[in-house]
Formats: sequence, structure tokens, C-alpha cells
Amino acid sequence: MTIEEPMTLTSTTPAPTSTDKLNSILAQAADAAVIWAETTPQERAAVLLSVADHLDSAADELIEVAREETHLSEARLKGELKRTTFQLRLFGEVLDEGSYLDARIDHADPAWGMGPRPEIRRTLEPLGPVLVFSASNFPFAFSVAGGDTASALAAGCPVIVKAHSGHPRLSERTGDIMAAALAHAGAPAGLFDVIFGTQAGRDALLDPRVKASSFTGSIPGGRALFDLANSRPDPIPFYGELGSVNPTFVTRAAAQKRSGQIVTDFVNSYTLGAGQFCTKPGILFVPAESDIAGSLATASHPAAAMLLNERIQSGYVEALQTLSGHQEVEPLVLEPAAYENPPTPTLLHTTAAHVLAEPEKLLAECFGPAALVVTYEDESELLQIARIIDGQLTSTVHGEDDDDIAPQLVRSLARKSGRILWNQWPTGVSVTHAQQHGGPYPATTSVTSTSVGTASIFRFLRPVAYQGLPQHLLPGQLQDTNPLRIPRRVDGRLQNPDNKV
Repeated sequence: MTIEEPMTLTSTTPAPTSTDKLNSILAQAADAAVIWAETTPQERAAVLLSVADHLDSAADELIEVAREETHLSEARLKGELKRTTFQLRLFGEVLDEGSYLDARIDHADPAWGMGPRPEIRRTLEPLGPVLVFSASNFPFAFSVAGGDTASALAAGCPVIVKAHSGHPRLSERTGDIMAAALAHAGAPAGLFDVIFGTQAGRDALLDPRVKASSFTGSIPGGRALFDLANSRPDPIPFYGELGSVNPTFVTRAAAQKRSGQIVTDFVNSYTLGAGQFCTKPGILFVPAESDIAGSLATASHPAAAMLLNERIQSGYVEALQTLSGHQEVEPLVLEPAAYENPPTPTLLHTTAAHVLAEPEKLLAECFGPAALVVTYEDESELLQIARIIDGQLTSTVHGEDDDDIAPQLVRSLARKSGRILWNQWPTGVSVTHAQQHGGPYPATTSVTSTSVGTASIFRFLRPVAYQGLPQHLLPGQLQDTNPLRIPRRVDGRLQNPDNKV
């Protein structure tokens, strides 16, 4: 699929991308990288808006294909497609505002404190072609036209998407619509394409024309790709979102004050999307003397829902069987249909003492509609657990403002998590300027980055400093006249576009 080809809708699964086809795609992407990097932020913003408009116009068609392939509800898919086009438009705003370029100008200063300094001007520039491995659980928002694609295109990078096997026809159709939108907006040939098949994805990742890659999926799959990216003669940034149990800690004061609300909201959160959100609260820590565990055992749960595909189903069953078979784990809610597809929601129980004794086995991710409820005897156990947990996308505390344990618990969790929530639930990752969706390994392979929100653009940019160059050889954002009219840091002071250099 290239931007010259007509849009066609088929009911057959796309064939794996051939070696010759992949080489052609990579060559075009390399050529497009030079052209796209030279466009202005405003020109790229217009292209992103064109893509968003085309996707919105094709919403009914795309949602129907997505329903057939993913078993997700129409309401869920409509919301996700809306999020996808919102992301594209939001990055358009980021480009128009311009501060993402981090333009810095230091004028020559003979009286500089450590000796005369030369004139140095620094900015961020695009890395080059980016390979995006799309996700199974978000067929729009983390797939062909998702956040990784939007942020890379905004940064000035061509994008090659490796389609997920869980929704190949949707990936092909979304790609066709994007290609038409890019052509309509005058984007260069080769700026965007979609490839299919495991081998094509692997070969693309190892190709020297690819300069960065992103991934959302399992720990084993993501780690294998991360190792490949680092095995190259020229290792590249690999931004993998892998796994997280997203622990939730309930203090004694919170349990005493609102246990009923916590029970209801926890059930809604861990079963949302049949438990197939990467931010699902997979472990809930509650006081042993509270009624939360008992109430959860009798709480109303949603009906069983189909999982996205057989691979997720088999992985879920394997993880659930391992966890439920542990000698120190007992069922709270476990029906015979828990291992079928659709699986019924499952809750298991153990104690904080057992978690501290075997954290590797009991703090394992179970991707699907299951969670582990852990009862603790003393709040000091929460601090011990916070110190031993692996890296997480999120950690949540339900507490009261005057909880003595809260300050230490929050600071400890901040060392292990990308996002800390207070009296809220993690299964909602709003696309905002301040959002952080990442965390220490194994949550992600790059602790300093986010895959959601406008800060994700920085994954696909690199700093370049220009020393002593004449004005006409500088990028626009570094020229004295500031033709892009963006905020800049000049001689250490932040200036808005109306300030002269």
C-alpha cells in the first residue's frame, strides 16, 4: 500500500509483505525523510489535520471492520476512533505552538564565567524513518493511525507500521485511508506505509534505514524486539511498552470511610474492556480487617466478554492457571467458565506476607479479566511491597489526606511508576500535555519517555547544535528573525515569539 494506489476494501487477510516490497517501502521512506524534515511545523500540522478528517469521514466503515475482527463493542470503538483523530489534531496544535523544538540560542560572550564562549544554537530535529509495531488491544488509538504514528509524523519522521495480526483487514483499510489523506494534503511519497507479517517486521527493525521503533505488547515479544534493535551495528531507540500490574493500595482510613465505593469502582476498573487495558489494576491491597475482600466475593460482575484474539486468550488462560494454582492463592470469584472464551471475571486472594515471600510469582501480570486481592495486617507491609515491585505504568493510592503512611508510600511508588493516582482508577489514560504513560522496566524499555500525550513527540527527535554558522545556514527556529514565531530560550532566558533576539 502506497499513496499512489487506489483505496480498495477486501474481505481477505492481507498477505505478508515480500522482501522486494519491503525494500521498496524502506527506500521510499528514506527519501521522504529528507523532504518531510524540511517542511515547516505548520505544513506538517495541516497534513495531520487532513488525516484526522479522512478518518472521521470513514468512521462507519472502519468501525464495522473493527467489530468483525476484535469483538469490541461499537461504543468502545467509536470512542477510540474519536481519541485517535483527537490525537492527530492535538499534535497539530503542538506543531503550531512550536516550543517542542526546544530552540536555544547562546550568543558569543567573551566574559563568560569559565572563559570566552562561542555562539551556539541548539534545537531538536527528526530522527528519520520510524517503525511502529501496532497493538492488539487498541485497534485505532495504538495502531496504524495511533499515537506513535501521530507523534512520529509530527516530529518530522516517515512512519512504517507493522500491522498487528489481530486486526489485519482494519489495519489495511486504515492505512489506505491515511495514504489517501496524505496524498490529498501533498505529503511526499513514502511518508507512510503499512507492512504485514512477523518476518517483515523483524527485517524492517534491522534495516539501517529505520532510525527508531515503538512497540506496545507483551514482555517476551517486546524484549525480543528490544534486543534486536540493540543488536544492530547501529543500535536505535526502541520504545517498548511491555507489562504492568498497576498495583492499587487502600489505606485503613480509606477502607473505613468508603469500602463500598472502592469495591464497586475496582470491579468496574479491572473488568473494563474485559481486562485488556495495559493500565488495568491487577492487584488490590486492602486491610485484612476490612470488609472489602468479602464484599468483592459477592459483588456484581459484568457478563463474560470475548477477548481480542486466540493469542491473548491462550496467554490469559496460562497466566490465570499459574496464579490460581499457587498454593498460597485462593479464589474469591472463580467460575468454571473463567478459562473459556468469553471468560468470566475472576478474583483471587492471598496475603501481603505471601507476596513479600514470593513477589516474582504473585506480582505477575494476568492480561484479561482477573485480579489478585491482597490483604495486609499492618500498613508497614505496603511500604515493603512498594519497595520490591517491578517498574509500573501506574500505581494508585486510595487514602485520606491525613494518612501518616501516604507521603512515604507515594514517594516510594514514584520511584517505580510512571503515573501515581490518588483516589482515582488507572484505566483511563487521557491524551493531554502533562500525561505520562511509561515507567521503569518492565513497564517500558525507555523510562524517560511517554507513549501518550504531546510529550511523546520527543521520542523521535534528537538535539543538534550549530556553532558559529551564518544566519542563512541555520534552521528557521534558530534564526535571529524567528520566522516560525516560536518560544525560544535566548542566553538562558525564555522568550515568547514577540521578543527579539
